Parts: sequence; C-alpha cells; structure tokens
Amino acid sequence: MSLLTNDEILVLEDAVQKAESKTSGEIATAIIQESDSYVGFELNFALLKGFFFFFIMLFFTPEVKSVLEGMFWDYSDSYLVMFYGFSTFLVIFITYFMFNLPFFDRLIVPKKVMAEKVKNRAIRHFIEAGVINTKERTGILIFISVLERKVELIADEGIASKIEPEKWQEIVDTITKGIKEKNIVENFSASIAMCGELLSEHFPKEEGNPNELNDTITILEQ
Repeated sequence: MSLLTNDEILVLEDAVQKAESKTSGEIATAIIQESDSYVGFELNFALLKGFFFFFIMLFFTPEVKSVLEGMFWDYSDSYLVMFYGFSTFLVIFITYFMFNLPFFDRLIVPKKVMAEKVKNRAIRHFIEAGVINTKERTGILIFISVLERKVELIADEGIASKIEPEKWQEIVDTITKGIKEKNIVENFSASIAMCGELLSEHFPKEEGNPNELNDTITILEQ
C-alpha cells in the first residue's frame, strides 16, 4: 500500500518548489513505513510467549493426557511430547507473525529504541540523499517514519547554527499534529513553507543558484 497518493506527492513537491523559490537553501523530504524491522524484539517476545505457554500447560498434563488417550487407541507418552512440542511451536509462530503488525510493534518495542532507530535512519538518508553536500551547507531534511509515528528534522550546519531549536521543534510538532489528525499533507506543506521562511531569512535567493536536490518527496524502503 502506498504511503501517499500521486496527487499528494505532487502537492508536497509544489510546496518544496515554492519554499525554495525564496532561498538558496535546499529542502529534502522523505517518508518511510518503518525505520527498522524490529525482528529481534518480535522473535524474543514470541519465544517468551511460547515458553510461558509451555510452562502453564505443564500444570494441565493429566487433563491433556486424558484427552489424547480418548483420541488415539494406540496412545503412548510420545503423543504427549509431540502435542507439547507442536502446540508450543504453533504459539510461537502465531505470536511472531501477529506482532509484525504495527500496532503490536508499538506495544513491545521501547519508545526510546524506536526514537533512536528513526534518528539513525534519518541521518543515513541525510547522507545518502546528498543533503549534507549542498554548497553552503544549508540543506534541511524532513523525515517521517510512519510505524513509529516519529518526525525527524535535520538541518545542516550552515543553517542549524543560525536558528534556535524551538523553531525546528515547532515545525516537527506541526507535522506530528497533522499525522495524528490524519491531515498530513496540509500540515506537511505548511511545515515545508516554514522551513522556506527560515532559510530565506538567512540565505535569500541568489541569481543563478542551482537546484541541488530533488524536490519530490522520497518514498523509502527500509
């Protein structure tokens, strides 16, 4: 499923172009479904659930044995062992795939871990997309990670040193509010415009200034 429609991507691209028309700075945008697979957390939780299931079922061994004896004429204790092994594996299997759903990931993965994963993924894209290589070091990256419901704004040193952190946080809060209210495109566009205003204040448009970064929003794979 696409994170944004083609029309929404065009709206955001237009917002970037308008914002950059007033400044020599550059604005990059990116969105990703999740910044990490969190497979380790999912697997560990599934194994823990399987162990818990096995431990609880030990208290019901006589009842389980009685049911199995009624089901099989040639019952032996190996049937009991196979039942415990298969049922425990089934619990682990179902739990693992169930916790691949975003809702459950947000329950089992610590918020601190998620925040760190998003930040690291944003920094990686900041470098890979060349935002760090703009002529005057005035690139800005707005990075949204959907599963974690996190927004990272990274400003290169040319502009970061001139703007107080509260201004950047205001922009992040605007996008976050849009995500919560399911009004992401409008708030995202407004945040892009805010970035353009901050850039134009310190780095106004110069004649012959090239467009150094792609204006469209980048839809990232993990």
